[in-house]
Amino acid sequence: MPAASPRGSASSELLSIGQVLSRLTPEFPDLTASKLRFLELQGIVTPARTESGYRKFSSDDVERLRLALQLQRDHYMPHSVIREHLADIDARRDPPHALPPVPPPIHPQGRRHRREALIAAAGARPQLLHEAISAGLIGGADSFGDQSLMLLRALAALETHGIEPRHLRAMRQGVDRDIALVESALAPLLRRNDAKSRGTVSEVAPELIRRLDEVRAVFVQASLGRILP
Repeated sequence: MPAASPRGSASSELLSIGQVLSRLTPEFPDLTASKLRFLELQGIVTPARTESGYRKFSSDDVERLRLALQLQRDHYMPHSVIREHLADIDARRDPPHALPPVPPPIHPQGRRHRREALIAAAGARPQLLHEAISAGLIGGADSFGDQSLMLLRALAALETHGIEPRHLRAMRQGVDRDIALVESALAPLLRRNDAKSRGTVSEVAPELIRRLDEVRAVFVQASLGRILP
């Protein structure tokens, strides 16, 4: 079970989810409120909750998120390994997973792509990027991360079969609905700030996400059976 993220003192400034995004998006421009909620459900961070249920993040929570995002971006760590790594740090043990050295970044800011470079690397039309941003699949920015590059490559491949970004808007909204569904299921626990409740959320939320993925995969396979010979 991952340890709960450390709490600051009572006098420490507590931040809203929007304020956390303001602090982290300069380094992680692809970060969204949905991604922060997903990281919470994955047990990466457990912010405090007000009586009304609003999240409040301490400075320790923000640094924990920063480290998790760096591990994911630079070392391609899955969430389960990140949780173990953070738990070992919380317990002041040496993390069992040795981190390989991060290669020197190709771009000055490290894994950032200007618009023209992103389009060229993805083999996409300039208009496709514009359509992806308009559909809410990629966040508009002056530069883009590797996640945007991977997504634009996939969109370019789908486009050859007539599948456009606007067709995938419902898929993106479906992810948000999945997160909201899990959050609703765990609402009684999320409203509590005790360590036991936070630990339960850290265990149950990733399992619920996996089960939803399994259900979706079954539906997709069943639907494929109707069109495959």
